[in-house]
Amino acid sequence: MTNPSARNSVRHTGLDGLKAHWRQDIAAGFLVFLIALPLCLGVAVASGFPPMAGILSAIIGGLLVSRINGSHVTITGPAAGLIVVILAAVQSLGQGDALAGYRHTLAVIVVSGVLQALLGYFRAGRWAAVFPASVVHGMLAAIGVIIMVKQIPVMVGVKIAGGGVLSNIAQLPHALAFLVPQAALVSLAAWAILIGWPLLRNSPFNKIPAPLLVVVSGMVLGRMSGLDHLVPGGDFIAPKDVILGPDFLVSIPASLSASLYFPDFSKISTPAFWESVVAITLVGSLETLLSAAAVDKLDPEKRSSNLNRDLLAVGVGNTLAGWIGGLPMIAEIVRSSANIDHGARTGWSNFFHGAFLLLFVVALPGLIGTIPLASLATLLVYTGFRLASPAGFARTLDLGREQLALFVITLVGVLATNLLAGVVIGIAAKLLFHIGRGVPLRNLLAISYRVEHPAPGTCVIRVAGSAIFSNFLSLKSELADLPHGKTVIFDLSDAYLIDHTVMEFIDRFRADRLAHGGYCEIHGLADHVAYGEHALSARINP
Repeated sequence: MTNPSARNSVRHTGLDGLKAHWRQDIAAGFLVFLIALPLCLGVAVASGFPPMAGILSAIIGGLLVSRINGSHVTITGPAAGLIVVILAAVQSLGQGDALAGYRHTLAVIVVSGVLQALLGYFRAGRWAAVFPASVVHGMLAAIGVIIMVKQIPVMVGVKIAGGGVLSNIAQLPHALAFLVPQAALVSLAAWAILIGWPLLRNSPFNKIPAPLLVVVSGMVLGRMSGLDHLVPGGDFIAPKDVILGPDFLVSIPASLSASLYFPDFSKISTPAFWESVVAITLVGSLETLLSAAAVDKLDPEKRSSNLNRDLLAVGVGNTLAGWIGGLPMIAEIVRSSANIDHGARTGWSNFFHGAFLLLFVVALPGLIGTIPLASLATLLVYTGFRLASPAGFARTLDLGREQLALFVITLVGVLATNLLAGVVIGIAAKLLFHIGRGVPLRNLLAISYRVEHPAPGTCVIRVAGSAIFSNFLSLKSELADLPHGKTVIFDLSDAYLIDHTVMEFIDRFRADRLAHGGYCEIHGLADHVAYGEHALSARINP
């Protein structure tokens, strides 16, 4: 159990937090740096950006965003979830010119960063609740599928020429037939590490991050097999629809200053530009808010992040990253979890992770150029699989068949169209499901509730009609203004329908209230019928 005095000391921020916990935070920051380095490079390459763009973003996330955000042990940097929207922007805005597409996308990132900062300033973090959980998870699963489809060929040294996601899936067997043995060997070793390393739970070697081992093994095998000397078209020949290489190793400039590129705003008046702005803002903001909230649950000190301030800080960081050639960043769940596991106590661990990245690229830039792209691709395929794993389908089914249907509809919608259209399709399907269950049209956007104060320090929230993802924002805002010490009672006896998004919110609100010394009860669910086995599945009062 945490000592109360220790808990209070951990709540220090700024220089007080640095003085109190610099040893733990430096150690955690160094280990996160080892994990972040290969992932930053991989995300950048997969996004159609220069490899250093990912590291620039993580440096800004560590050195700047960590000092102005509203979280405690969250790591900010580029993430796999943004690959799809960034790559789409590069391709649509560049129209075949990779460098032009990159610079146009930097302009998109600058505008998106400004929008995110404004959203945070005007406290728009609460709007994340409008997106149903199953739709968000379906979107992330689709992103995982797209990452795998794009990166599986790179694992074996080839690329598929053009085409959409569905056509790329159909072309995979044909492309894999022309694999480069040296690249495939690197990927095979990487898979052995990623699958086998977590099994060494009680081994001292388990402290070494698996992504670091993947990169080191790739560098060794790449050098031994002569991967750096292969010549596509000379050593290997492939048909026109399959591209070998052309590069098998990461290619970076000789210095950090040579890695800086500046945005091109010449396409700011085009629909494609603003479609990319909306996509990057939507995905980046949602992932930041969801990840920051998830990290709060992992924090052993049970501290709560200021999500609006987090969104504002990430927006500022993205604006700067776009100006100098970097990827957009989010609050990243995997690196944040590792940060906590390695003993981080304050936001200074995020700062040190950025400082170590900066030191590495200044002192040892040539070392990055020996990393095989196959190693990075394997890391991304592994990440994509985790986003779209069968376990995600099973967890969603546990919430009810309707939630699984929404998950699949969104996933297929994104794959068949694009990310924004797929999310809209998922939300529309959710609204149609509610209408089919008898929710009146006037209740889709307006919730009926009243707040009573039967005794000092006690607040009763009585909900009538339907409480669903699209109408409970006003109630959520009112609850956010309640003092922490109050007792809050939800009376749901007269509620006709409570969807999963609202059930999840009430459960999180109750846990937060208890963690901060208050009290919360939920009444009136005895007569409701659950749509799934999960405790937070949607419920209806027949």
